Amino acid sequence: MSKTKKKSTRIDGGLSEEDLIFEKIIYFSGWIFLLILLVYLGGFFVFDFIFGLIELQLNASNFSVIIFTGTNAAISFALATRIKKNRDQKKKLFVDWLKGEFLFCVIAILVVAAYQW
Repeated sequence: MSKTKKKSTRIDGGLSEEDLIFEKIIYFSGWIFLLILLVYLGGFFVFDFIFGLIELQLNASNFSVIIFTGTNAAISFALATRIKKNRDQKKKLFVDWLKGEFLFCVIAILVVAAYQW
């Protein structure tokens, strides 16, 4: 057996480094979805309303992108907040989040398909 001790991955508050990285990844995904939404809406606003270069219309695909990115940003921030408050239920919350995201994506695709049909 080795005489060297294993380094603990726990931070002072009793959190492991993996837990903190996990929370940061979820927050980061929320910020990415929010950034995509703001860039999309900003481009829509700048090119259509200000410059008048392109005649953009809010059709089903544009509307679904706006709803999808906005809702996913909100869900990601909500998950990160719930995990921060209930760290002992992290795995259960994450699995529920994955199932919810899957159902949300399937429903969004079916709604857009039904609207286009």
